[in-house]
Amino acid sequence: MSTPEELAANLSRNLRQLRELRGCTQARLSALAGVPRPTIAALEAGGSNPTLAVLCQLAGGLQVTIEELISPPRHMGRLYKAGELPRRDNRGIELRQVVPDSIPGITLERMAFPPHSRMTGVPHPPGSREYLICEVGSVTLTTESHRWVLEVGDVVVYRGDQSHGYSNPHGVHAVAFTMIMPG
Repeated sequence: MSTPEELAANLSRNLRQLRELRGCTQARLSALAGVPRPTIAALEAGGSNPTLAVLCQLAGGLQVTIEELISPPRHMGRLYKAGELPRRDNRGIELRQVVPDSIPGITLERMAFPPHSRMTGVPHPPGSREYLICEVGSVTLTTESHRWVLEVGDVVVYRGDQSHGYSNPHGVHAVAFTMIMPG
């Protein structure tokens, strides 16, 4: 169980951090939450004992729960080792999620191509766009109507709802990133 001093310190850090993350000044948060600016300043300084009503108003203004205001501050980041990210294999080509959290409607993957490998892509929903970015080596993209050869740093944007395939026709390893966006 936290002491009143610990809760005040948590509130002070969280209130300032949440406000700054939203690009709010104390005056702007005062207007959003209906709490006087001097009260916000005092809470951020750790020298005030707010009522439950003030905590509710601040939580509403910041669009968070009261628990988020008084809990120990969250870590500002987390390292995910490459082996922790979801991965799958498609005929020898390793596909790995680039970010650990799902982003609704968006697919972002890293594709590692062994020498002389190929993979058939699956057409995505109608209207979707796919971005293919070559990071290492060279990757060839073939769609229903075109063939692109991507070198390091090249990007191609194409309709993801068509038949397509990827290949690494060379004798060296290649890496590409793909991002699929809904239409």
